[in-house]
Amino acid sequence: MTEFDGLPVLRSPVAIAAFEGWNDAADASTAAVEHLEQVWQARPVTELDPEDFYDFQVSRPTIAMSDGETRRVEWPTTRFTVASPAGTERDVVLIRGIEPSMRWRTFCEQVLEICHSLEVERVVLLGALLADVPYTRPLPISGSASDKGAAQRFQLTPTRYDGPTGIVGVLHDACSRAEVDAVSFWVHVPHYANNPPCPKATLALLHRVEEVLDLPVPMADLAEEAAEWEQRVRGAAEQDAELGEYVRELEERVGDAGITPLTGDEIAQEFEKYLRRRGGSAGPTAGSW
Repeated sequence: MTEFDGLPVLRSPVAIAAFEGWNDAADASTAAVEHLEQVWQARPVTELDPEDFYDFQVSRPTIAMSDGETRRVEWPTTRFTVASPAGTERDVVLIRGIEPSMRWRTFCEQVLEICHSLEVERVVLLGALLADVPYTRPLPISGSASDKGAAQRFQLTPTRYDGPTGIVGVLHDACSRAEVDAVSFWVHVPHYANNPPCPKATLALLHRVEEVLDLPVPMADLAEEAAEWEQRVRGAAEQDAELGEYVRELEERVGDAGITPLTGDEIAQEFEKYLRRRGGSAGPTAGSW
């Protein structure tokens, strides 16, 4: 079970959560929470006992040096930190972890139990999915909210996705069932440029965090990194006529009604089409850009 002793008393806290794995295309959502941890100098609060939730052959523990001599085992888990951003009377609980391998309902119960103990007023869930979008335009963000007013206020574009979900979707549902105010933001990452990191996607999520908190977030070098990322993808498209044409087709589609993320099968089909057009040679890879 989770250790709750010594939890701090916080000021009107909002929680922001992201999880590695299926919900985290190009590591964009966990990178957003990690960025907030760094720029706001977040302090550790507690963590879940990983024994109940993770298959350690899938998410292996690591060995790390401590004090230059002692070796310690670091276990994969979900950690809670708290930040007190300057210029606000609100604290922010940051939740960053790994999508659990098992016992998802119990996992959600424990996350919500900690949020309840910290008197969290709203849970903001961040995710990133692969989609058929042009890298040259602002990356779309879809999402949902447990409160219709919040959905309108944050101008959320409802997703039309119908299929398997990850821990972000399950936790959002658990929040709604527990009558905890929850908002989910999903950034759409170009499936042909999904090698992490994707600072443009992370930046898009952080702008949504600013809206929820009504607080400016220090972006550090993210804007410059996003511009460099876009330049690398542009270079790849200029060197690859098929990719360049594909991006132009996507640009022409912008403005169509709705935003439709790709399923795994659809992404596979897009790559197969791409490979066929190139005569079977490999498409853009991690080392291409």
